[in-house]
Amino acid sequence: MEENIIKHNFSVNRTMRAELMGHKGMLLWFTGLSGSGKSTIANALEQTLQKKGIHTYTLDGDNVRKGLNSDLTFSPEDRSENIRRIAEVSNLMVDAGLVVLSAFVSPYKKDREKVKKTVKDVNFVEIFVDTPLEECERRDVKGLYAKARKGLIKDFTGVNAPYEPPLNPDVRIDTSETSVEESVAMIWRHIETKLSEK
Repeated sequence: MEENIIKHNFSVNRTMRAELMGHKGMLLWFTGLSGSGKSTIANALEQTLQKKGIHTYTLDGDNVRKGLNSDLTFSPEDRSENIRRIAEVSNLMVDAGLVVLSAFVSPYKKDREKVKKTVKDVNFVEIFVDTPLEECERRDVKGLYAKARKGLIKDFTGVNAPYEPPLNPDVRIDTSETSVEESVAMIWRHIETKLSEK
């Protein structure tokens, strides 16, 4: 079957799209425990980028699982497939010239490495929202930790499923010590020059 799939090369390429946008496309990958602040920071950062005239799109775990990945569970295999699909969608958006903000627990190192390979490391920024489990659980904005502790949710990261933290993220943020505004400023300092790189 695969031998019958032949890639078509179009005349408009990534470089041309970046020139039209006024910046290169890239993937900002937010990883961390549920309740760590990934989506909150991504949302605030997207607003800042929009004000600067940067074309963006945010992908969020719950939102993607309601549509594209609604057929997946939280088993280790399905978690990997969830991230694989998101990487492919993100790669298409980066190719279109967008700055994609992807906020996903993404607990496994190997899956995050695959994302990096899919979009190419020059287009990938790993942001580890390294908020302590106790703080995430104290917030428990969705009530998920309480359900997991009662055994009502299985395979819940941080309670009854593992999280493998990044060893060398591009940006590390602990939201128990850093405000949303400070977090946005940290990320902006890291990506500002990258956006104009060829």
